[in-house]
Amino acid sequence: MSTPQQETPRNSLPPGKMPELRVMPAPSDANVYGDVFGGWIMAQVDIAGSLPATRRANGRVATIAVNSFVFKNPVFVGDLLSFYADIVKVGNTSITVNVEVYAERNRLQANIVKVTEATLTYVATGPDRKPRPVPPLESLL
Repeated sequence: MSTPQQETPRNSLPPGKMPELRVMPAPSDANVYGDVFGGWIMAQVDIAGSLPATRRANGRVATIAVNSFVFKNPVFVGDLLSFYADIVKVGNTSITVNVEVYAERNRLQANIVKVTEATLTYVATGPDRKPRPVPPLESLL
C-alpha cells in the first residue's frame, strides 16, 4: 500500500486561476486531534466540481462517479482551503472535472501545500432528474 506523496510547500496559489470555492474547516469538521475528516473534504470537492459542471450544463447536474481521489497531505482546522476545478471532458450527457485543493497554512508565512486532487463525473439532468444532453457551447454564448 502506498502512502500519500508529500509535496514541497509553495508560496503562492496556482497563478492565473480563480478558485471555485474557498473555505476554512471548523473544529466540528475534524477529529479530536484537529485533523479534518476526509468525508468533509470529499463533500467540498464535490461542491467545487459541480460549479463548472453546472455552468457548462446550463442547469442541474448530479454526481455519477468519483473517478479518482487522492489525499496528498493532511488538512487541519485553521487551514484556508482553495478548490480549483477544470472541465477535462464533455460527453453527450456527462461532464468530467478535475479538482485540486490547496491549503494555506501559517498564512503570515505564505505556506501553501496541495492537499487533495480528484476527478469526478457529473451528468446533466432535467426537471425529471433523468439524463439530458449537454448543450453545445455555441448555444451558451
